[in-house]
Amino acid sequence: MKRSLLFFVCLPVVMLLNAQREATVTLQLKDTQTTISRHIYGHFSEHLGRCIYDGFWVDPAMNVPKKDRIRLDVVEALKRIRIPNLRWPGGCFADEYHWRDGIGERSKRPKMINTHWGGVTEDNSFGTHEFLELCALLGTEPYIAGNVGSGTVEEMSKWVEYLNADGDTPLTRLRKENGRDQPWKVGFWGVGNESWGCGGNMTPEYYAGEFRRYATFARNYPGAPLKKIAGGANSADYNWTEVLMKSIPRNMMWGLSLHHYTVPTGKWNQKGSATSFDEKEYFNTMKNCLFMEELVTKHAAIMDRYDPEKKVALVVDEWGIWTDVEPGTNPGFLYQQNSLRDALIAATTLNIFNNHADRVRMANLAQTVNVLQALILTKGADMLLTPTYYVFDMYQQHKDARLVPLKITTPDYANGTQRIPAVNASASLDAKGRLYITLVNIDPENDITIHTALPGAGYKNAVGKLLRSAAFTDVNSFENKTKVVPVAFKGAQLKPGELMVKLPRLSIVSLLLN
Repeated sequence: MKRSLLFFVCLPVVMLLNAQREATVTLQLKDTQTTISRHIYGHFSEHLGRCIYDGFWVDPAMNVPKKDRIRLDVVEALKRIRIPNLRWPGGCFADEYHWRDGIGERSKRPKMINTHWGGVTEDNSFGTHEFLELCALLGTEPYIAGNVGSGTVEEMSKWVEYLNADGDTPLTRLRKENGRDQPWKVGFWGVGNESWGCGGNMTPEYYAGEFRRYATFARNYPGAPLKKIAGGANSADYNWTEVLMKSIPRNMMWGLSLHHYTVPTGKWNQKGSATSFDEKEYFNTMKNCLFMEELVTKHAAIMDRYDPEKKVALVVDEWGIWTDVEPGTNPGFLYQQNSLRDALIAATTLNIFNNHADRVRMANLAQTVNVLQALILTKGADMLLTPTYYVFDMYQQHKDARLVPLKITTPDYANGTQRIPAVNASASLDAKGRLYITLVNIDPENDITIHTALPGAGYKNAVGKLLRSAAFTDVNSFENKTKVVPVAFKGAQLKPGELMVKLPRLSIVSLLLN
């Protein structure tokens, strides 16, 4: 009887404590000088596993809508979220890719071994023309990574000419023979990839010299100025950023890349499961995700010393969660499921990028289909949209809007003796003056009430979407494609001069105020 009495006495106290968990978001509505570039919402598709082949580019006999061999249901899904750019052909594959092998009659294109990803045969049936046709169907800007590791300055220079030059040259005639009369005028060019590792194991000093040489011969053609992106640091290698900013003239470099993956365990030899993990591993994963805030802040601070006018963009062109592959799949294909945890990682990371939009002006989630933190998974003619896909859908209105700087006072989410912030957010104003706020609550136990002052704002309506599920391990499967999907959000209340939001546990909320 005493145990039962204790239960009934304590339960209201626990409920009261949970109900009192509150956060404050302070918006600086008069300081909206920075634009959130739409290119922060970019994507990445490498010749890796089933991303290109059996993802975008399918067997001619497959019974799905196609243009040539490009799978159109995948294209339509990505068009709905208006992806702004697509990076290709890698990744590590970029530095063993020779573009001339992927043009001309497909039956005559030479085959190669994809030594980085599974040792499979690459038949080069998906090459330059196919990629740029895919980008045209998507309505997106191509971002091409050039081969510095095993290529030559001439090879990259000629690729730029083949794509961007007009007039009468051997390369423009070759392009026309291959079916394209007008130049594509591709702007975004990566000069190598991970040159500190799979792209050549270079020192930063050596790579800086190589970048200057390659960039010199990557020419601007009429109407096609290049945005050249230097291969930047691996995660917290701040010395790499220091050397490149010191050694490369500002006018040669549009952007400097950064790569960082969220690894649940923090150990590359046993990264953790995509679907089977406990709260301790969930907490550690979210802690590792939040490290992106420190990375961006510190790399940006180094860039500020050499580039106080912020002309050079920080380009986080590989990011996302990287787990162990799904059991029974090729370990070189990097196929992993996508859970609510991954959606929380995507939303949190995009909030970080938005809040650093003065320096972060481009980013690329790895990768679009069937690889790592994919937006789309396919299984034969079937396909599904992952929880991460819906985050990019919910965040669309931030693109090219004006950043509203904010400060958050939030409860912590604790696990043992460790603590991390439970709530993160970003906000923006669109051209019509509408306020857009995205909020994330990573706490698996507690709802949190958000208070935001809106003095004199005059907003009358708050329309929202909510993405959540009962467990952080929940996924969309081919048996249940709609387990984790957005629904209408009813937990926002506008009062004179104030917005109050009841943010459920394990949730992502997007709000539009007008």
